[in-house]
Amino acid sequence: MTKIKSCKIRMSLFVMLISLAPQVYADPPPWASAHGWRKQHDAYYTGYTGRQWSNDYGISDGHCNRAAIATVVGGAVGGAIGSAIGEGDNRAVAIILGTVLGSFIGHKIGQDFDDADRGCLGHTLELGVQQRPVTWINPENGLNYTVTPLNGFSASGNKCRNYTLGIKGNGINDARHESACLISDGTWKRYQD
Repeated sequence: MTKIKSCKIRMSLFVMLISLAPQVYADPPPWASAHGWRKQHDAYYTGYTGRQWSNDYGISDGHCNRAAIATVVGGAVGGAIGSAIGEGDNRAVAIILGTVLGSFIGHKIGQDFDDADRGCLGHTLELGVQQRPVTWINPENGLNYTVTPLNGFSASGNKCRNYTLGIKGNGINDARHESACLISDGTWKRYQD
């Protein structure tokens, strides 16, 4: 009987000690992903320019959610929408103005770089980590895009960023180094010196 009492006392002490142990939270190591911590605990993504964004559209995972961005920018004309879309309703996306491709791969494909592609590029410039590629596929023209944000700089008082843009598909396999500057909140424009 005393053995059972002794065992119960030990078990009770053990349970009490475990309940008093402090909980320790640790950030994941630099080489590991955050396992969704940010999405659960941080309501905003802080952009390159300091702006708070409520949605990263997959940029932090390395794949732009082109379909979601297309939904946000769908009704806009000419890509000149930046963060004006959906202010206050969590439907904002950074965007780059104009056709960034131009003579890069030909007029026809340059025109096929649509508003969703501009949104993926602009949001990558806002939220992309330096030297970490972000990819997406445009199902309408069959091209795969890869944008790798690089170092930043200032030009005429604007925050700017260098990046590489790679395009593959339909017999195209090109990459080029470009720069863009923030001209208004959430709106980037290709920089030409």
